[in-house]
Amino acid sequence: MASELVVELKQTRPFATLEEEAGVSIQRTAAVLGHAFSEALKAYGITPTQYNVLRILRGAGKEGLCRNEVRDRLVAQVPDATRLLDRMVEMGLVSRDRDTPDRRYVTARITAKGTKLVTDLDDPVTRLHRSRLGHLGRSKLRQLIDLLAEARRDSA
Repeated sequence: MASELVVELKQTRPFATLEEEAGVSIQRTAAVLGHAFSEALKAYGITPTQYNVLRILRGAGKEGLCRNEVRDRLVAQVPDATRLLDRMVEMGLVSRDRDTPDRRYVTARITAKGTKLVTDLDDPVTRLHRSRLGHLGRSKLRQLIDLLAEARRDSA
């Protein structure tokens, strides 16, 4: 009997290994959840990566973070964090300042507009996650979180 993923993807053959099926299943799930998240953010005029930056900078507080610290904390890697922050500065969501004698060190901070936006998104994002994953229940969610962490840790 074909697996649910084989049927969903309309494959004519089963996966060669369980590891391959698990990997494709993770990618497929991330794509489905990511698409729903992107669609929800469209109405607010930002991308999931920009939302992630706002959450990171809100968490950093008044101290802010340098570009590399923001880049390293992103869920998904980006090729050019400088351009990402440039766009967010242009949108009025982030500010950047040179606060140290080292001119290369630029601190990024969330603006009042950025804080309002990410705060306005708190409830809709929580509702989205609950609608997509809440049916799993606390025990299965904890197990899923732990298994995914183990997969990331052991594949490095």
